[in-house]
Amino acid sequence: MLYVLPETTGDIIVLQANESLTQDDYTQTFIPLFEHVKNTHPTVRLLITFAPGFEGFEAGALWEDLKFGSTHANDFYRIAIVGGSEWMEWISNVAECFMDGEIRHYKITQLLEALRWINDEGEDDEHEEKDHPFAG
Repeated sequence: MLYVLPETTGDIIVLQANESLTQDDYTQTFIPLFEHVKNTHPTVRLLITFAPGFEGFEAGALWEDLKFGSTHANDFYRIAIVGGSEWMEWISNVAECFMDGEIRHYKITQLLEALRWINDEGEDDEHEEKDHPFAG
């Protein structure tokens, strides 16, 4: 299931993926929202959080993602992928080779850092998880 979060505004789309992504999540939620934003802005900023317990993509969702990516690879200014498995870091690195925009992967504990980066408020340096003073 894909949810549009209230931080979505202007050229910024903020989404949360729970459980699994379906073809309907793409065709009924993401693509219409993306097209609306793209019609009013030259590029789009996307932050997607994969909630704990995210199970993956259904086959139809993978197909929609492939079609979408091949058509809109250069329509993004920045993409922040938050949470999910370690393979998402690898996917982020590979996808950046095919896009004009930047892509970064953040751990779920770095959500606020990802929001700052999407908004051009974060540092441009390499992002690293900083130890929290109360973390044990």
